[in-house]
Amino acid sequence: MAMNRMRFWLAVLGMAMLLAPRPAMAWWDMGHTTVARIAQANVAPKTRAAIAALLRHAPDLATPGCPVNSMAAASVWPDCIKTLGDRFSYQYSWHYQNISICKPYDIKAACPDGNCVTTQIDRNFRLLKDRKLPARERLMALAFLVHFVGDLHQPLHGADKGDLGGNRQRADYGDYAPEKLNLHTIWDGWLAERAITTPPPLVRQYSATERAAMAGGGTEDWSRESWALSRDMAYGLALGGDPCAQQEPRRGKLDQGTIEKLVPVVREQVEKAGLRLARLLDEALG
Repeated sequence: MAMNRMRFWLAVLGMAMLLAPRPAMAWWDMGHTTVARIAQANVAPKTRAAIAALLRHAPDLATPGCPVNSMAAASVWPDCIKTLGDRFSYQYSWHYQNISICKPYDIKAACPDGNCVTTQIDRNFRLLKDRKLPARERLMALAFLVHFVGDLHQPLHGADKGDLGGNRQRADYGDYAPEKLNLHTIWDGWLAERAITTPPPLVRQYSATERAAMAGGGTEDWSRESWALSRDMAYGLALGGDPCAQQEPRRGKLDQGTIEKLVPVVREQVEKAGLRLARLLDEALG
């Protein structure tokens, strides 16, 4: 009886979290902060000191409700400022790119005028590296860079099936199946948090061999990876088979077996994001 009551209240809490108003974000807070913490643990000491120096300029941003007093806080700042309306509305489309999984990979068609996550990673890297810019501008670039590297490694921010990155694709997560639950939310939250909390811990110092294996490539390489994972894993496993051959829209399903297959995939994406971010920060600040 006690176990049934616990399950009931967990379900109520889960529904409240699902329906609570919040800006759209990749990985939710746990995912973004974990990427930031992996990067923080793996940058060079000189880079870590340069980051600390920039973070001391947080008051210059004049966003007291969205603090930037640590790398972890900086990682969620670009989502937090969405609540500030017109002041930062220009950056809404920077968090994703809708490259169709049902067509050949084409980043240029999906990123008009540079307003997509891949281009904004490159742009904010350049801004962060430019020591002639005011500290305020470089701090904003740091926060955007930390956040967008995380965004790009959430596959449903890197590609979609004409459904707003899976936001219109209803899906069940194990036995949890509220009517409005969608594939994007599952990957942003439930699946990411399951993967990150699965031992062993992801936040640690990685060996040079591990960094060499996971931190290479550039933004277009990482974008292509996310596009393929979106097609084969995010949509493919949830819908069963070729997601582009589906004739009628139907509800997806991530049963326990599928979730167990996806946990190591998500863990690796978070690790790659953290180590690739560390490399970019060393190149910009080290």
